[in-house]
Amino acid sequence: MKIFCLDLEGVLVPEIWIETAKRFKMDSLKLTTRDIPDYDKLMKYRIGILKKAGIRLKNIQGVIAQMRPLPGAKVFLDRLRKAGPVIVLSDTFVEFAGPLMEKLGRPALFCNHLLLDKRGFISGFRLRVKDGKRKAVEALKNLNFEVRAAGDSYNDITMLKAAQRGVLFRPPDSIRKQFSRFPAVDSHPALLRHLLR
Repeated sequence: MKIFCLDLEGVLVPEIWIETAKRFKMDSLKLTTRDIPDYDKLMKYRIGILKKAGIRLKNIQGVIAQMRPLPGAKVFLDRLRKAGPVIVLSDTFVEFAGPLMEKLGRPALFCNHLLLDKRGFISGFRLRVKDGKRKAVEALKNLNFEVRAAGDSYNDITMLKAAQRGVLFRPPDSIRKQFSRFPAVDSHPALLRHLLR
């Protein structure tokens, strides 16, 4: 039986951090795992910027509440679910993802948790498990699923390598060139075709 594992941001919804950067006019928050492969380093950098700027979790949640899925993402997801179960494997956080999951029809989501201080500032984060995307794919394969996966960033590469079929979706040129072993597509219809082959 096939099962599909998808990254969230950049594949189904816009990048939360980029939308937050736009809302607060802070280019320093635009960096994502497309730019910095070390997730721990990236998150510590973001947390420092947020605290310095006085941006609390509730402020980011206000931005997220206004976000919509990428054009075509919901139709893509609905069609993919007809072919098998879908799990969203994301490095986002439970505290961010709720409204977005609702707009996508509530697919299964494996993600992380934020830690907050008494004033509502993000003080840290707790990973569900290190390299969780890869480990989830490997666990599903051990359950005799045929795993097909899609992502767009450095933090998706181990997931794509572990899957029986991995596809890059709208990756930046640096990732497209470095990981040319994976097909790279730029539309949801093309992604659907590659995942269902």
